[in-house]
Amino acid sequence: MGQGRAVACRCEELIPDDMAHELAGYLERLRWILWGYKTGGIRDWEYSPPKSEEEAPAPMAAQTVERLLQISSELTGCTRCRLHSGRTNLVFGEGSAESSLVFVGEGPGFDEDRQGRPFVGRAGKLLDKMILAIGFDREEVYICNVVKCRPPENRTPHPDETATCSPFLFRQIEAISPRVICALGVSAAQTLLGNSRPISQLRGKVQFWRGIPLICTYHPAYLLRSPSQKAAAWQDLKEVIKLLRT
Repeated sequence: MGQGRAVACRCEELIPDDMAHELAGYLERLRWILWGYKTGGIRDWEYSPPKSEEEAPAPMAAQTVERLLQISSELTGCTRCRLHSGRTNLVFGEGSAESSLVFVGEGPGFDEDRQGRPFVGRAGKLLDKMILAIGFDREEVYICNVVKCRPPENRTPHPDETATCSPFLFRQIEAISPRVICALGVSAAQTLLGNSRPISQLRGKVQFWRGIPLICTYHPAYLLRSPSQKAAAWQDLKEVIKLLRT
């Protein structure tokens, strides 16, 4: 047994069940706050108590992290749709709270469900390469999905499942307020654009989601199955770069 798991098991012995969930929430809150400071470029600082709250406004990254934490907390233990019954972990999203670029996928797969993180399987490794190709590290962007629980056998989310989960996605994007959104695959593109057109008709042009430029491209999982489409996906990513530079 690894040291981390041993500590976790020891904590379970010492902490009553009714307190364990609350403590986990506090630790998750702290993790997001510290991540927000890190991505905002804060490494260390001298502390002096403010004279009043008005004199000490929270950094923008910290405010965004707080909003994301609030949305995440509302999803804790979610049973709003049928997808909850088969999940191991809810996959909320991760990345920089100050990112200028948000990637939106369809839903968690097997590896994502086990780890509680988006895009960590084979498709995730390809997405990492795509992100690097446009000049970012994974930690500098924000990655999330339309639905937060894995659909059985990685099937496409049903319309009612998407309708149930998409308001939380929309609030995530609004909290981050990126300069550009990149929709990965038809499910993400249709959800954000509110239509049922195929991805072949949605990509190749600049769309908009609530005033934010939106680029639609192929999902990395599709590109693994159809590598001949990687050139088209690269053209879409070049449009993302162009938008970020304007």
